[in-house]
Amino acid sequence: MSRDLIVHQAGPGVTVQDPGRPGYLAYGLSRGGAADRLALYEGAALLGQSPDLAALEMAGTGGTFEATCDMRIALTGAPMRAQIDGAPLAWNASHPLPAGARLSIGPATAGVYGYLHVGGGIATPQILGARSAHLAAGIGRALSAGDSLPVGEDRGHETGRLLDPEDRFSGGEVRVVAGYQTPMFPDEELARFEETRFTRDARGNRMGVRLAPDGDGFAARAGLTVLSEAIVPGDIQVTGDGAPFVLMAECQTTGGYPRIGAVLPCDLPRVAQAAPGTHLRLRFVPLDEALAAERRAAEARDGLRRRLTHLTRDPRDIRDLLSYQLISGVIAGNEED
Repeated sequence: MSRDLIVHQAGPGVTVQDPGRPGYLAYGLSRGGAADRLALYEGAALLGQSPDLAALEMAGTGGTFEATCDMRIALTGAPMRAQIDGAPLAWNASHPLPAGARLSIGPATAGVYGYLHVGGGIATPQILGARSAHLAAGIGRALSAGDSLPVGEDRGHETGRLLDPEDRFSGGEVRVVAGYQTPMFPDEELARFEETRFTRDARGNRMGVRLAPDGDGFAARAGLTVLSEAIVPGDIQVTGDGAPFVLMAECQTTGGYPRIGAVLPCDLPRVAQAAPGTHLRLRFVPLDEALAAERRAAEARDGLRRRLTHLTRDPRDIRDLLSYQLISGVIAGNEED
């Protein structure tokens, strides 16, 4: 029997994503991949598999899916309302998805990007070494009703595990390191930059996120007369209206706006998951502090499996309750001690 995930309905921003395609910047292709890469590690921990496997990224809302055979799933990233045949599911947890059952995932209740992982990973054909859709580059496309996605072999078996993730869905502080263009901004502008409360603008996607400042915008001494050069996700460009624009997974590969700094990679998921209207503050940190933060983040990713707990399920939501061994060690009562 084939292992496929059938798409019956999908929101406009549902795509296949994995860690992306490193190494193609010189050819005009940014890495792409999941907007919230930490969510890939969380799904991998819940299912006991590699974070390199592809999952479904759902921007804002999910869809309705069906498995052609029994599968395991995990749900991570921005929490969304999810059900299997009407029975509610816990987010940040792993669950069995029986063959023929309908998995429905609704709108996000916080954040932007939710992720649906399957045991064995989505196994669509690789393009340039990855399965990620890179819409800005014309690689892949958003999913739609009628799509059937092949699923890889699943070597695991456990479900019912729960993960308590760090809160990255309600804004807060984002750490930034200075770059060689940072001195283009006067000291008073840099001080005001750190003191400013920014609001995640409605203008934003997988290419970048605009941050609207409370008050005036920012300007470099050289204005906008900067030579176009290589840029990467996390770079903060200050556009013509003075608003910072944080580059995201599908950003262009070169740009000519001055860059006031760069968001730490471990803090980039907080920017990606900031829904429109969310408040953020950006704080410059020295390089040694930034490197220490990245090391701690890597250690935390590696230790996600150790943080799993067992998911307690309501018996009323278990469709196959009679198949469970609810009582063990039953005796007749007349055995000898």
